Amino acid sequence: MPPVLLAANDFLWGQLLLVVLVGVGLTFTIASRGVQFRYFRRMFGVLAGGLRHEGGHVSSFQALMVSVAGRVGGGNIAGVAVAITLGGPGAVFWMWVIGLMGMATSFFECSLAQLFKRHEPDGTYRGGPAYYLVHGVGQRGLAVVYSVLLLLTFGLGFNAVQSYVVATSLEASFGVPPWAAGGALVLILGVTIFGGIKRIARVAEVVVPVMALSYLLAALVVIGLHLDEVPGVFVLIFKSAFGLEPAVGGGLGVAVMQGVKRGLFSNEAGLGSAPNVAAVAHVPHPANQGVVQALSVFIDTLIMCSCTALIILLSDLYVPGDVAVEGVVLTQNALASHLGPWGAQFLSVCLVLFAFSSIMYNYYLGENSLNFFREEDQRLFTVFRVAVLCLVFWGAAQDLGTVFGFADLTMGLLGLVNLAGLLWMYPLAMRLLRDYDAQLAAGGEPRLDPAAWRDVDIDPAAWRD
Repeated sequence: MPPVLLAANDFLWGQLLLVVLVGVGLTFTIASRGVQFRYFRRMFGVLAGGLRHEGGHVSSFQALMVSVAGRVGGGNIAGVAVAITLGGPGAVFWMWVIGLMGMATSFFECSLAQLFKRHEPDGTYRGGPAYYLVHGVGQRGLAVVYSVLLLLTFGLGFNAVQSYVVATSLEASFGVPPWAAGGALVLILGVTIFGGIKRIARVAEVVVPVMALSYLLAALVVIGLHLDEVPGVFVLIFKSAFGLEPAVGGGLGVAVMQGVKRGLFSNEAGLGSAPNVAAVAHVPHPANQGVVQALSVFIDTLIMCSCTALIILLSDLYVPGDVAVEGVVLTQNALASHLGPWGAQFLSVCLVLFAFSSIMYNYYLGENSLNFFREEDQRLFTVFRVAVLCLVFWGAAQDLGTVFGFADLTMGLLGLVNLAGLLWMYPLAMRLLRDYDAQLAAGGEPRLDPAAWRDVDIDPAAWRD
């Protein structure tokens, strides 16, 4: 990676974004009186209601699965291992903290995306940060910048990276040539993405629960094999979190930094990616999807990341201060030490599913940003889909350090633009939450009344039923 790119990423992710993302998460948590805690039980009830498909619309559950598809992936397997290696077990505690605060940020960004969604001629919805920047605060310039960054980061850059992860993992575990892995991926993805968001949602509805539950089951087997050691691991995590156990290069400071950084990378709360998917769901009130999407952050950070942490820390492979083995290799070796050689192969299969679902998610984010510019030109979408498939095939056989570094930079800038919009819409966000709170307090099931929002540029057609 070029030194300039490395320095820019270090500043953006190591200093600026950490402060801003944590600050916004704290602000929304305090202002909402801990909405992510107050409505934690309600998340599951809303999700159960969202299993129903209303008139061909994307359901609340499907939208959740698509966003989980993007959030759950390499960050949960490789990212946690890096955090533990560099920051010690205490980094896991700070990942939990950032995840809990990120639930509030995700609640508001996804609720606002729902509020300002637009009704499409085919009966679906479109929305996301670009739309609430235009219709919420009238900042089309910021919306254009956001859409360009979204297209470059997720629509193009990260798809090549995910393809590379799949190809290298399959080659290492099963000897599959990279070109063959890339070709198979292109074939399956082509069938999926040319079907639009409804087909992506249907595939995600099946693939995501299977991959997440399989990985969770493997972690539960590991925990069951070492049940008597689990309390000691949690004690180690808490002691290390406050500098009472050694961490590489600086104790408490390193643990906090690695936990916060990897937590943000993993759950994406505040980066504005999940709202693009949250906006397409059919729900009676915008905050309903905000509640569901907050659960997505919980699944990603509090459950999936904890699974990886326990797999590593219950093995004999983690040695404080030893950075010789890190990332996905450490997780694979740890799982193999618990379950035998097939454990590493099982993890490779999980990585393939994680990467495949992430590419679907990334593709939709790119399509959504393209739709913001040219809604009527379907030829442009066809060109974009072909470009994505070509990049997936190309990425399978590349070393993508520079591409990944560039995408990290654009993703960081993406987050800053989105967070600026969220803070700008703080009064609207609080008004939306008060409306939701009041309807629940009155004993009814919250529904958005478009007439009560005539002073705001919402699309009445998106809320007519």
